[in-house]
Order: sequence, then C-alpha cells, then structure tokens
Amino acid sequence: QVQLVESGGGLVQPGGSLRLSCAASGSIRSINVMGWFRRAPGKQRELVATITSEGVTNFADSVKGRFTISRDNADNTANLQMNSLQSEDTAVYYCHALMRLGGSWRFNDYWGQGTQVTVSS
Repeated sequence: QVQLVESGGGLVQPGGSLRLSCAASGSIRSINVMGWFRRAPGKQRELVATITSEGVTNFADSVKGRFTISRDNADNTANLQMNSLQSEDTAVYYCHALMRLGGSWRFNDYWGQGTQVTVSS
C-alpha cells in the first residue's frame, strides 16, 4: 500500500507563511517527480510547484518568488515553503508523486488526501 501523507495546512493571515510537508511511504522503487497542486473553491485544480529527483524545479507564475519547494530523496519527502501568502492562495493543496513501485517498470501518478490552506484576516 502506497501513501502520500500531507501535513502543515491551516489558517494564516495575509502576508504570513506556511510550510507543507509530504511523505511518501510503501513499496516504492523510485520517485521521478514530486509536487504540489491546489484547488480553490469553484476553480479547477492547478499546478503549484514540482521538483524532479535531480532537483529541477518548476513553479506556477502566481507563486514564483514567494514559494519554494525542496525534496529529500532518501526520505521520500517534499516540502513546500509558502511565504507572503495572499487570499488568492486559499485552496486545498494536494501532494503528487510520479512513482514506480517495487516490482514494476511503470511510473504512475499518486495523490495525497489534500490539506486545507486558508489565508484570511
């Protein structure tokens, strides 16, 4: 059984910071890309940030300069540091990983259960 478990969401005032963490566990052979997506009320899910196993990062234009993503390949974890948060960042944030499980040659998409981030005064 493979799991992606997120933590770190919550309520924060505009201009504040939050750090989201994602831990992958189970019979994992390798993880290609880890990242974060979000879905705001009434909107489609959108990419926030991704990081490859080599450390190459990609960010949505709306979060560039405010969010950073890091990863520990040994622990199969990824973190999203969110600074200068705005009300527009309010959403459910989902961890995503493109993983290959033990005994398989195929990479598949896996998702966490989501964690709520609310930016409000």
